Order: sequence, then C-alpha cells, then structure tokens
Amino acid sequence: MKQILAIPLTCAALLALSSPVFAADCYADYKAKQNNPLKLHYGVLQIRGECSRASAQAEAQARLNAQGWTLLNIMSVFGPEGLQQRKADAGPYYLRF
Repeated sequence: MKQILAIPLTCAALLALSSPVFAADCYADYKAKQNNPLKLHYGVLQIRGECSRASAQAEAQARLNAQGWTLLNIMSVFGPEGLQQRKADAGPYYLRF
C-alpha cells in the first residue's frame, strides 16, 4: 500500500516544482521613458501573474503604455524582501503602476 501511495505523491511533488510560480508578493523594478519632452523614470511595480522576467515585461509594458510611458527594460524580479531598498530610488513611481 505504501508503494501505491508513493508514486502519486512523487508525481504531485514533481508537478508542483515544475509549474510556473504564481505569487502575490512578486515585484519588478524597471526603467521607462516618455518622448516630447524626454522624461525618464525608474519604478517598482507588483506583478500579478507568473513571477518571471517575461511576465513582468508583459505586465509592465501594458500598464506603462496605458499611461503614455514606454518600457525600456526590466531591471530585476524580486520578492517583498527587496522592496524597502528600492523605495527611495523609485520615489513617486514606487508601486504607482
């Protein structure tokens, strides 16, 4: 009986480890610009989807474009432990978008 249970539990553990990570506490820092006149900013935003650079890129681009900004690049993707060290640098663009 133990062997019968071990196989499904092992499969479930492997699936959990291989699936994309979805986290409520996922953030990205980024750089963006506006033209005419040129404006640049550094900001931090919360990622609602998969906690990955690709997901952060898609989410940031959509949110920033809606407000007239162009995403230049995603600097990094991180958890809540990285928020405080970026707060001062992001200024008014800290969790704005």
